[in-house]
Amino acid sequence: MAGPSEPLRGAAGAAQAATAIRLRAACLADAAAVADVYLRSRKELVSCAPLAHSDDDVREWIRARLIPTGRITVAVAQDRVVGILAVSPGPEASWIDHLYVLPGWVGRGVGTRLLDQAVRELPPPIRLYTFQKNVRARRFYEARGFVALEFGDGSGNEERCPDILYEWRPRR
Repeated sequence: MAGPSEPLRGAAGAAQAATAIRLRAACLADAAAVADVYLRSRKELVSCAPLAHSDDDVREWIRARLIPTGRITVAVAQDRVVGILAVSPGPEASWIDHLYVLPGWVGRGVGTRLLDQAVRELPPPIRLYTFQKNVRARRFYEARGFVALEFGDGSGNEERCPDILYEWRPRR
């Protein structure tokens, strides 16, 4: 069996990993773990867009603002938070504000489980932004039916990195 940061191999391994993932609402006791997933994922998987805030500021924002919204889901595997999903309503669309997976858990079904929950629970259309240089995220969303609506120059985000607005709608 693979260790906590060692990926499982093949379809059987992916299915085994996916079934071992439990989703639940985040609580304040999860703040440190949520921050760890966010910070590690941003630094290791999205290094094309440096963080605009210090680690301490991010941890405080997650504890004091993000988790209290009540719209945060954590993916738990092996008694550890390995993924996070933050969503919000909007007047014209629902939003996936954050979807991050611990680097050692990428490719093991965590992101798919979180995204599937968002698609099941949010009224469409569902929108999200990702950075243009984040090729892995772009492939992930496009493979699941998200379509690029706009390409931005980075002036609309704190990182000042070119981004893409994606949207998902149910197939007719």
